Amino acid sequence: MTDLQRTPLYDFHVAHGGKMVPFAGYDMPVQYPAGVMKEHLQTRTSAGLFDVSHMGQVELKSSQGLEGAMLALETLVPVSVAGLKADRQRYGIFTNDTGGILDDLMIANTGDHLFLVVNAACKAQDIAHMQANLPDHVTVTEITDRALLALQGPKAEDALARLVPHVTSMRFMDSHRVDVNGVEWWISRSGYTGEDGFEISIPADIATDVAAQLEAMDEVELIGLGARDSLRLEAGLCLYGHDIDTTTSPVQGNIAWAIQGIRKTGGARAGGFPGADRILSEFDNGADKLRVGLLPQGRAPMREGTPLFATVDSTDQIGAITSGGFGPSVERPIAMGYVPTKFSQDGTEIFAELRGKRLPVTVAPMPFRPSTYKR
Repeated sequence: MTDLQRTPLYDFHVAHGGKMVPFAGYDMPVQYPAGVMKEHLQTRTSAGLFDVSHMGQVELKSSQGLEGAMLALETLVPVSVAGLKADRQRYGIFTNDTGGILDDLMIANTGDHLFLVVNAACKAQDIAHMQANLPDHVTVTEITDRALLALQGPKAEDALARLVPHVTSMRFMDSHRVDVNGVEWWISRSGYTGEDGFEISIPADIATDVAAQLEAMDEVELIGLGARDSLRLEAGLCLYGHDIDTTTSPVQGNIAWAIQGIRKTGGARAGGFPGADRILSEFDNGADKLRVGLLPQGRAPMREGTPLFATVDSTDQIGAITSGGFGPSVERPIAMGYVPTKFSQDGTEIFAELRGKRLPVTVAPMPFRPSTYKR
């Protein structure tokens, strides 16, 4: 494909043997010569460096100040934005009028405006959605001159601290603006792997140099999209368009923890977001189905789309796997998917149909491997 976009690190990936594939409209490295398994375990035991520059970086500013921007964004998301303290970020969800999910995102309070990171495949529609639906006093600006790196793993702090000593003071979901040799780096202590780590927004013109400095450190190896997917699956984290989408609500998607009490029934700022009637009703009365962790009892990985059944011989499909594969850290197949609520209790046995055979699957808690965030 000739119309794929490239991140500022494209040549760096190619020079380091990255196998480039189309992803969300970009030419991205799916793996490097070490391979997905080694890259996954490298991130779990040391530190992995990811290029996530394809993600959307967006600023929201208001002529009514920070509070104006916060309250305006709350008309599009069910989370408490106005309760977000300076230099902190939280997970958010854009919902539609039927209570489905348009995208998930990160929201940071910089002190005078909001900084958002949205998914690559959704960023154009997210920006258009905000521009069309936020009040005139809010300005929505896509940041196009910065790259975004993720450094993840138990040794990520040691590595990044050589370039930015300040990061040793940061805790999970901190989001700081740090001067590094006269250049402002936007650093959050967060990621998409279940490991401690950082996401680092830097000017595009220094991205290759910074990536090269980090990659040269003994603790750090380059990691592609393949291991990023297996890492987030072990961590029980959703991939938009697969595990959550416009038909699934936050309650069904088991990400209801992201919605604070102040936005729920009885809260001081309850409702006021798209799909509130459905979502608040599901909080109060329960949802008809839920996203759950699944452990195939055999050794065969079960992929997205694998149908699920209540019994070994039932004819009615009850759900489907939305993400699945082999978990290198847990050394077994793992998956997630949707089942009717009555089948969602941990320990429940159901059956997946794989190549014409019904194989047992056990509903299990997520994450499949404990997270190691520095709180």
